[in-house]
Amino acid sequence: MGVTSAGFDPRDPEAAVSAMARAVSNWGRWGEDDAVGTLNLIDDAARARAAALVRTGVSLSLSLPFDMNGPQRGWRRRTNPVHTMLDTGTDAERGSQGFPHGIGGADDVIAMPLQCSTQWDGLGHIFDHGLAWNGRRAGDVVTSDGDLVTGIEHAASLVTGRGVLLDLGRHLRPDTGELEDGYAITAADLDACIAAQGPTSAVGTGDIVLVRTGQLARAKRDGWGEYAGGPAPGLSFTTATWMRERDIAAIATDTWGFEVRPNEFENAFQPLHQVVIPHMGLTIGEMWDLDALAEACAASSRYEFLLTAAPLPITGAVGSPVNPIALL
Repeated sequence: MGVTSAGFDPRDPEAAVSAMARAVSNWGRWGEDDAVGTLNLIDDAARARAAALVRTGVSLSLSLPFDMNGPQRGWRRRTNPVHTMLDTGTDAERGSQGFPHGIGGADDVIAMPLQCSTQWDGLGHIFDHGLAWNGRRAGDVVTSDGDLVTGIEHAASLVTGRGVLLDLGRHLRPDTGELEDGYAITAADLDACIAAQGPTSAVGTGDIVLVRTGQLARAKRDGWGEYAGGPAPGLSFTTATWMRERDIAAIATDTWGFEVRPNEFENAFQPLHQVVIPHMGLTIGEMWDLDALAEACAASSRYEFLLTAAPLPITGAVGSPVNPIALL
């Protein structure tokens, strides 16, 4: 197999990653000390414009539940959340909590990987040949003490802006609304979806793009199966240039891994991640539930909205759970 029509040799992911990294690099764009990458593109004016998009006040959560019934299967020690009660109503009824004048209460604790369900990938999550975002040495950025430079806490106040839904599942598979596993979404697919949905789905500087494939709808209906880490529709490696040219601030999908799986190269693992996180400085969201939003957008023929999706300010974390809210 030689070079594909997309312009890369599927036998040589290393060369393709290197060439794409040079083409889309944002290293130095926001200064050598930058910690948030493309989130710099959401400025105060962009947030004000996004706030003006709220028309009906309808509020939709785009998060999966955080519970033991989630998609994780233990890959690389990723488990579903373990929720444990520390104090309960039974304790209160029995008067065993030691509080005066009859007051009682309940407390709980949760243990989970930060990327076990709906989440953001931080800039310290992926490296390329030992280099992190902005050309720093990976070992200088993330140590056993956490991400010392680009920790997710730096993004805590930044991820509020114009959200745009691109419903590729509905556009490409109108009968089912679900792309098949292994389908690679191209730049041409993205542009065609925008054209079909209309001007409210135009994508530009500072936007937060949400790409619905329909895979999550299938998993919710048929069972998780290999949703976490298995075959999936997703973004083609070639869309890195599309994202860079439009200067998006962040992107999220309804799949486990954002990009198409299996990946488009022989013997490759997440090459699009390897380009857009450490080189472009792009924040990526995964496992977002976009189904209710897709229904609302289709009903109103409006695909833009105010989106707020603040990560938890966990000091030094390379990812974070999130409960994204779309306000229509």
